[in-house]
Amino acid sequence: MRRLCALLCALTLAVPGAVPAAARTEAGASVVSSGSDVPVLSGDLRTHDPALIRDGSQWYVFSTGDPAVAGGSVQLRRSSDGRHWTSAGTVFGAIPDWIRAEVPGVENLWAPEVIEHDGTFYLYYSASAFGSNRSLIALATNTTLDPGDPGYRWVDRGVVHRSAPSDDYNAIDPGVVVDGNGVPWMAFGSFWSGIRMIRLQWPSGLGVPGQGAPLRLADRRTPPNAVEAPYVVRRGGWYYLFVSFDLCCRGAESTYKIAVGRSRSVTGPYADQLGKPMLEGGGTILLSGSGTMAGPGGQSVNGDWLAHHYYDTQADGDFRLGLRSIRWDSDGWPHVT
Repeated sequence: MRRLCALLCALTLAVPGAVPAAARTEAGASVVSSGSDVPVLSGDLRTHDPALIRDGSQWYVFSTGDPAVAGGSVQLRRSSDGRHWTSAGTVFGAIPDWIRAEVPGVENLWAPEVIEHDGTFYLYYSASAFGSNRSLIALATNTTLDPGDPGYRWVDRGVVHRSAPSDDYNAIDPGVVVDGNGVPWMAFGSFWSGIRMIRLQWPSGLGVPGQGAPLRLADRRTPPNAVEAPYVVRRGGWYYLFVSFDLCCRGAESTYKIAVGRSRSVTGPYADQLGKPMLEGGGTILLSGSGTMAGPGGQSVNGDWLAHHYYDTQADGDFRLGLRSIRWDSDGWPHVT
């Protein structure tokens, strides 16, 4: 699941070069590229489950926490050019006590998502433990992403959604999209019954009360139902559902791969490029392991850029940040190098 594996290793990654130059947008976003589809990345790249966003000239990546750093809080990295990345600290100094009380055994906060609305940044993140669906998705807000700004302060807003062993889903891996009417929705899920969705509301960023069971978006229909890390993007009259198939967190043996389907409605039904419903195991593979890159997944999309982690076989399977330009076919389907 979009979470931190237990390997310890230093960074280093080299892939061909380009500079991202567009923020996360809605329909029809474009990116000015100055090279190939895969930028050269350097600096602090030890990132799992990257959530990519730009604020002004600065690029930021939020990621799953490391239990050895600030007690496992969500990590933040920044870049002025999209290529060289440095640590910008953590969201909290430690996991909030109320989360530890609600989720026994939590060691770190997983798979963040960040979105801006009306001058406020909404950071969603999840808390759980391996193999358990006693989980929750929580929210923190800030008015800036710059740790050097005097107004920089993450405010804990509490629980957005939770799951319990009696539920048939797992409340982790949030991904938020705003539909054509300005309504926010949060997709989430990992294994169990697959990918689910709830409706949120502004300005709180929390779930709409009384909406019932989460909607169903994707299900592989075969045990162990290895689909997770949903991320929904609105573009050109379509909603694209990006997911991670198979298994993460096994170093060089990880089998993660990124798949995609689309729908005319934010709530589905989603289908792949061959028309197979994602609720029936469908999903067009967008990126899978090759060469020294094992198990790419835990993705987010910002403009026409796909951020993901992978496991570097040249670094004993430790995880790294990956960034790739998305090319869109004339019929609207995305492709990456």
